[in-house]
Amino acid sequence: MTGVLPIALEKATRIVQILLKAGKEYICLMHLHKEISEQDIRETVKKFTGEIKQLPPVKSAVKRQERFREIYYFNILEIQDKDVLFKIGCQAGTYIRKIVHDFGLSLNIGANMQQLIRTKAGPFTDKTWTTLHDLKDAYELYKNENIETEIRKIILPVETAVQHLPKIYVLDSTVDSLCHGADLNIPGISKLDSEIKEKDSVAVLTLKNELICLGESLTTSQEIIEKKQGSAVKTKKVFMPSGVYPKFKK
Repeated sequence: MTGVLPIALEKATRIVQILLKAGKEYICLMHLHKEISEQDIRETVKKFTGEIKQLPPVKSAVKRQERFREIYYFNILEIQDKDVLFKIGCQAGTYIRKIVHDFGLSLNIGANMQQLIRTKAGPFTDKTWTTLHDLKDAYELYKNENIETEIRKIILPVETAVQHLPKIYVLDSTVDSLCHGADLNIPGISKLDSEIKEKDSVAVLTLKNELICLGESLTTSQEIIEKKQGSAVKTKKVFMPSGVYPKFKK
């Protein structure tokens, strides 16, 4: 497999866990073992869209037991003889080679995966990926000529990795307490995204779009707006060091 692989540096490595749980997109070349009508192929696609039950392959990084996974979309791009090129968007932890195998079984002809490219991992896509060669060139330009332009296009701020998460923005007076691991209470919130649900993973940011911490929502957006008191977010991982914002006395 080739494609998008976010790499975190230094303290930002703590953001990787949230990316592992983010949705993925792949382009896959599937080879069918016998020729079959395009109509049958497209009808079978419908069986693999929405919630599916999947048994991970024998060689996998997880316990081999059936589990449900969500397939957001399954689009056929091209069919040529026994080869089918498709794009698929799916929940994290979905095994595409197993989908291909099960697809062949469903058609009673067999199938195998010939090529797989990951085109999306959370907020990162093939539109902005960088090759190792480009990274080396950008680093040499920075190292030898002190020109940061190219390397800044590649090494992005940690806030880039939470673009896919619902966000809550807090008042400056609330920042320092969050940096010390305190949970977020409703009075400290300045604004927030709509449609946040209870137990959602959320990113908590300053009004300057600086990531303070990640947490779990204890309530919904609507309840936060309607209430004046109470807890809003259970703090899970703090990224901003204390002292960046002043400590406000009550």
